[in-house]
Amino acid sequence: MLFLYSIVTQIVQFSLPLFGFFSPKMKLFVNGRKTVFETLEQKINSSDKTIWFHAASLGEYEQGLPVMEKIKAKFPNHKIVVTFFSPSGYEVRKNNTIADATVYLPLDTKSNAKKFLKLVHPEMVFFIKYEFWPNYLNELKKTNVTTYLISGIFRENQAFFKWYGGFYRKALKTFDYFFVQNESSKKLLQSLGFQNVKISGDTRFDRVVAILERDNSLDFIANFKDNKTTIVIGSSWPKDEELLINYINQSSENIKFIIAPHNIKEEQISNLKSQITKKTVLFSEKNNLDLSNFNVFIIDTIGILTKIYSYADIAYVGGGFGNPGVHNLLEPATFGIPIIVGPNYSHFAEATALVHQEGCISINIQNELNEAFDNLISNEDIRHEKGHICETFVQMNKGATQTIMNHINP
Repeated sequence: MLFLYSIVTQIVQFSLPLFGFFSPKMKLFVNGRKTVFETLEQKINSSDKTIWFHAASLGEYEQGLPVMEKIKAKFPNHKIVVTFFSPSGYEVRKNNTIADATVYLPLDTKSNAKKFLKLVHPEMVFFIKYEFWPNYLNELKKTNVTTYLISGIFRENQAFFKWYGGFYRKALKTFDYFFVQNESSKKLLQSLGFQNVKISGDTRFDRVVAILERDNSLDFIANFKDNKTTIVIGSSWPKDEELLINYINQSSENIKFIIAPHNIKEEQISNLKSQITKKTVLFSEKNNLDLSNFNVFIIDTIGILTKIYSYADIAYVGGGFGNPGVHNLLEPATFGIPIIVGPNYSHFAEATALVHQEGCISINIQNELNEAFDNLISNEDIRHEKGHICETFVQMNKGATQTIMNHINP
């Protein structure tokens, strides 16, 4: 089965450049992998001690960052190598300061896995949440490299737990230890005979708690807010924006809105702005303007949404009208802000928990969105109560990083 898998992966590797002509993202995916081995040869010497972290995309990188920071502090003489599978992770974090080398992960062929591991020669490897690449895992096992899964999460519908999943189950046997997010993941692994499992929780909680310790001030946001009730809309998609624009256009002049769309392509930003009847300004237009004169602030850049949440009185987190669903709720939650999301949130444990605890409100239609916003705006006590639920939830679930570190360094 591994042989057939490797053949298919080879075919995919040769075919991908053709798709680059039709998709800018695929072009990044292909071109970014052309210089991986050259980059590693430049940055990693044969005498270096190394530790490798692999993240599928941006969310997994952020999830693994607390562990990376602890590992770097504990092993200061080791070089850290970070790999990404997706352009949406690599392109945003390719210049991070935690890693000594940040590259795309070459496709999972046997030859790529052997060459990559020969260049990196890691002493420890951490896969974050998921992504199980059989050839890489097989080569790691052959060379007795200690391999961990951190913040892992497993579900019954995954191939590991199906009658046809023998090939995938074999890949799991290469891990030395699994740190999983919840009891159900632990039980699923135990049903396959794995006992090297510990519930650590989700390291994302540690990540967002640490946000509170840094300087989150942004003078231009404070100027825009002007001490008025402010709704921050994070990672919105067009379906979210259809409902939100209707609400914004009929809202009071005393309410401020900050919109940080998921996609910041110029055409989509222009289309969004054209539909809003309130006085609106873009981040790219803000210089030399008195931002307090505007009602809506569209953030057509990346990297500052987390800090912007610190100015919010209410947050709307987008993605809940698509698949797999809502984006990161934990960043606004750590600031003690009530949250509103669309209907597709059940794929994410933290979203499900916050909706159940009523710190987060899920809406399906325009009237529900209007009612949720109106109630939170008009009733400060309800707003603070729901915000407190969110903040407490984050604080009660921190500590996953220390659990992992206690095992690695007893």
